[in-house]
Amino acid sequence: MKERKHGTGRKIIIGVLAVLLFAAAGIFIYIQAYYHALPDIQEVFAQGGGEQIQVDALDAWITYGDTKSGRGFIFYPGAKVEEEAYGPLMREIAAEDFFCVLVRMPGRLAVLGSGAAEDVMSAYPEIEEWYLSGHSLGGAMAAGYAAEHAEQLSGLALLAAYSTKPLLEALPVLSVYGSRDGVLNLEKYEECRVNLPKTAEEYVIEGGNHAGFGWYGEQKGDGRAEITPQEQWRLTAAEIGRWAGDSRQREQ
Repeated sequence: MKERKHGTGRKIIIGVLAVLLFAAAGIFIYIQAYYHALPDIQEVFAQGGGEQIQVDALDAWITYGDTKSGRGFIFYPGAKVEEEAYGPLMREIAAEDFFCVLVRMPGRLAVLGSGAAEDVMSAYPEIEEWYLSGHSLGGAMAAGYAAEHAEQLSGLALLAAYSTKPLLEALPVLSVYGSRDGVLNLEKYEECRVNLPKTAEEYVIEGGNHAGFGWYGEQKGDGRAEITPQEQWRLTAAEIGRWAGDSRQREQ
């Protein structure tokens, strides 16, 4: 009887280990399949705005611009998108007088690093005015952080994203998405409007789509854009610059 019990126990342990190994392999395969920045991204930099912006690639994030601007802009990438794909957008935003910090997420999933903003702000104590932003899932995770740490932020900019948690009424919020976005769940987006402050602003980019905020090619399920990514970056950056400037004036 003891041998039979031991044999059954060993089988259970082996079975559990097999399931865990299978799950780990599945997760590894999942995070290894992601959208890469297109190979001609350096040419895009040369053609777009903000070509004189200083860029520093660090282990935990990539920075664009100078801390002397006085305004920090932390950005969470979309799920399973290579961080560098958002470089052109960050350059455009930095040209609006921001010091941009593009965060590298574990497994390229912001859900695994939603508290990264804390580390960024601690690393640059000379900046007192911080804006948090993110694209798609990155935006949702940024909103989750903002819901718990609104006092640390001067504003939250959601790109093709929504907040699943109520945000402080006093927090300036800007929501931006493309009219041709086929990935953003508009039904959920509308449902979650209740979580935004009454003063939240919305900007719809006519002809823009979901993938147009980055430079990683077509995204599955997305609509076909009617404008170029370069135009979408320019419009997004200009709107963020305007919104942040207006928010600053209201606070003074």
